[in-house]
Amino acid sequence: MSRNLRLLAGTAIALAGLSTAQAQAPKISGLLQVWYTQMLDNNLRLNSTSVAPNKYYNLRSEFQENSFSIRRAEIKFSGKITDEVSYEAMIDPTISSGSILQDAAIIYKTPFGAELKVGQFKTLQGHETSSSELVLVERSQSGRQITDNRDRGAALSFPFGDPKAFGGKIHVGVFGGSAKNNDVNAQKEYAARLEMNYGRAHKFGFYALQGSSDVKDTTAAAIAPAAPPAGWPNQAAIYDNKDKTSNLGAFYQFSTSDWYASFEALTGQLGRRFPTLAASAPAVKREHLDQKFLTYTATMGYTFGNHTVLGRYDFMNYNQGGDWYTPYNPYTHTALGTPRLVNGSAVDYTPEFTEITLGYTYAFKPDSVKAANIKVNYVMRSKNFLVPRATPTIQTGEQGGDSLVVAFQIAF
Repeated sequence: MSRNLRLLAGTAIALAGLSTAQAQAPKISGLLQVWYTQMLDNNLRLNSTSVAPNKYYNLRSEFQENSFSIRRAEIKFSGKITDEVSYEAMIDPTISSGSILQDAAIIYKTPFGAELKVGQFKTLQGHETSSSELVLVERSQSGRQITDNRDRGAALSFPFGDPKAFGGKIHVGVFGGSAKNNDVNAQKEYAARLEMNYGRAHKFGFYALQGSSDVKDTTAAAIAPAAPPAGWPNQAAIYDNKDKTSNLGAFYQFSTSDWYASFEALTGQLGRRFPTLAASAPAVKREHLDQKFLTYTATMGYTFGNHTVLGRYDFMNYNQGGDWYTPYNPYTHTALGTPRLVNGSAVDYTPEFTEITLGYTYAFKPDSVKAANIKVNYVMRSKNFLVPRATPTIQTGEQGGDSLVVAFQIAF
């Protein structure tokens, strides 16, 4: 072998070794949550949730029976290819509807300090982020219904300041708007987030989103109802609105080794979350094209040793401002002067819901609460999200039900 060939072979071997050294083996982590739910009122099992005129309250099926359930079984893979390029992917086999793939992203750290993330991941919304770090068993109403969503797209993040003093990150993103699916129309969703810290104890920020329908629109007005309900705009106007969707929220968190407190407020347009457009059999699922929501959540907790006690007040109004097209209130009446009756009794289905959650957490490792803990939560709900039943006894007035939940968690 000539000297040049030996040099080339040696260089190739060295480069191969360098590449192997830079590309790390994947890091595997995971989360397992097992729930036991106990109904404190059999209304949760026996009563219909299909209240008129539209169903808004988010009641998970786990709360509608006394049972054990695997709430989450997340497995995450992450690693580096080079110092600039990394990846992460997470699946949850417990998901029975839709894809079990939760996250799948490639991250590139640019030479300018910014970070580019492409793939499928959360859309930069909401205060509650990691499932393993939820202080109570379940997310807030806004988290369940509005902000805890994943989509396919790209986000650019710019860090600034000192994370130990005053600092933060600015995030901007563009997403397909079709959740965990590829785009089916030309519309895109735009999101932004500013998160800041003051020392280690204080975190605060703002976030926003603007989007529209995720329905394939090559069929034009056929995806809008051909005969809208009385008082509604015509089919063309419904189509032109394209289920405009928006968020505008803010949050604050105070956290020390002993105390925890947080507050979040969020408003925006319901839009496609309760759509008027559909690929087949379109129908309106809200009372106004520009219907707005308002939600706010306050949480406080105290930790001593392995123990934490918490409380949360959680309010959600799905029709802030009371916008509807009918000349009467559709939540309390079926026509002018005609109250909405069930079993001969007047009912009020105004979509305002309150949850008060009292919680206790025992952490097996106080320095890492998420690693292994047991949570016991008592969830008290306002009524008017269940239909009064006629048998075996006649119920009158608005109906609801409370729950007791015991959750076991392991994170590794």
